[in-house]
Amino acid sequence: MTADNQSETTRFAIGLLRGAAGALIFGIPMLMTMELWFLGFYMPRERLLLLLVVIFPVLVLLARRIGFEHTFTWSEAARDAIVAYALGILTSAVILTLLGILMADQPVREWIGKIALQAVPASIGALLGRSQLGGQEEQDGQEQDQTEEASTSYAGELFMMGVGALFLNLNIAPTEEIIAISYKMTHWHSMATIVISILLMHAFVYAAQFRGTHTLAGNAPAWHALVRFTLPGYIVTSLISVYVLWTFGRLDDTSLTQAMMSMIVLNFPGAVGAASARLVL
Repeated sequence: MTADNQSETTRFAIGLLRGAAGALIFGIPMLMTMELWFLGFYMPRERLLLLLVVIFPVLVLLARRIGFEHTFTWSEAARDAIVAYALGILTSAVILTLLGILMADQPVREWIGKIALQAVPASIGALLGRSQLGGQEEQDGQEQDQTEEASTSYAGELFMMGVGALFLNLNIAPTEEIIAISYKMTHWHSMATIVISILLMHAFVYAAQFRGTHTLAGNAPAWHALVRFTLPGYIVTSLISVYVLWTFGRLDDTSLTQAMMSMIVLNFPGAVGAASARLVL
């Protein structure tokens, strides 16, 4: 094995370790959420299968940007996506067994459902591990890559906002609190929540001066970023909220008005996740 191949193998191994750490760190909230344990048992299998089908291209696109190592081809991105989901499965199985959620007397169907569901956010966390747990030199290089891409990929910006919204929504949508809050809110509360969610998205990215904060082009009017990025980002967040709520059965047997209220409630953390993704990914 040549020195270059050995170095590449070492980098990939370090990436795997960071991926496992990311799967654990980002997956812990769901791994210790009771509603997710039950959903893995009783949620319709066709919805679970659809979630797994949907998440794979998301992982591939995410790996193309922040894989376990810098990827140059779609096949490498697909490899990283497969490895990320494998790490999500392994991490979920180990932690659920450690917590006593998976027991030997449970049917195989229950094991598969719980692990497959928990592995979805864990796999996203595995890929986020490289972005957030990488060394300073890698982060500097990644920031340079992102600077080069930011001006050319509008769709990429919306995609990363969608990933951030999806990740937080997967953590929060299964809880009963979303439904309880939606029933307590009045229409005035819902309107205020929409406005505050949009303002938070915009402020996080353009006003709060966090690391990774975006700046407006010199001649661009102040409303340009709001119309071009923030409002479309909120629409993306809304679509993801509806899909996640439907996946977890939160929209079953509910009126259109109540479904909209639930979406607005879930959009609040989803908007924060979307804005955070633009800053750090």
